[in-house]
Amino acid sequence: MKILGIAVVAGAMMFTAGPALAAPIHGNASITCANGAIASGAYRNITVTGACSVSAGAVISVSGNITVTRGAVLDAQSAASTITVRGNVTALSSALLGLGCQPASYVGNSGHACTVDPLDHSTIAVNGNVTALNTGTVLLNGITVRGNITALGGGSEIPWSIKNNTIGRNVSVAGQTTNWLGVLFNDIGGNATLLHIAVTDTDPGAHGAFVVQNRIRRNLVCLGVTPTVTGGLFPGEPLNTVGGRALGQCAALA
Repeated sequence: MKILGIAVVAGAMMFTAGPALAAPIHGNASITCANGAIASGAYRNITVTGACSVSAGAVISVSGNITVTRGAVLDAQSAASTITVRGNVTALSSALLGLGCQPASYVGNSGHACTVDPLDHSTIAVNGNVTALNTGTVLLNGITVRGNITALGGGSEIPWSIKNNTIGRNVSVAGQTTNWLGVLFNDIGGNATLLHIAVTDTDPGAHGAFVVQNRIRRNLVCLGVTPTVTGGLFPGEPLNTVGGRALGQCAALA
């Protein structure tokens, strides 16, 4: 229920107030979004300083980077869109970064349904890295990241979801104090590492961090995760497939 509820909790955060940002006619302009929805267009860089979403069905190309500044919100997980970022996506202190949504029928598991149209799905690709530094909330669902996903510090009362993603290199999550954390159904080309994470949700059905049915080409390492790390949603379900070694608290999860 916790996993199914992530889409409901996070989807309620969609921001629609304020004017949409018009796409530049000739593209390749850097823009700053302080409020409203980012429209289709070709941009050099996007900087988010307030509460911003993406227009439903938007097709957005970024030749550089997307940066979500301190305390800002980028909600690209409530409405389906197509987003291609040639550089990196970075979210800073206390920000919310939400990328990607798709129905259960599309991914073959619990999914992360789009709030605007639960039957639609996003197509989001980042050629570089996704990095969250002391970020409040991270919601990455069904996206492609050719580099690394790195989250250092942060956390909030909103459950974190790293789910159904294709990651070319490593996933590293460390130093969070957060309501819940799920690393679920990902295809990870390198290592998956969870370090010193405190999960605060006391619901017996969602106690601890969940590391479930990931395909990890190298190693799976979990150390200092409290109260526990869980590897199966239900008894007897397949655990993670690990090409290297499963170590620490995740030793039994492969």
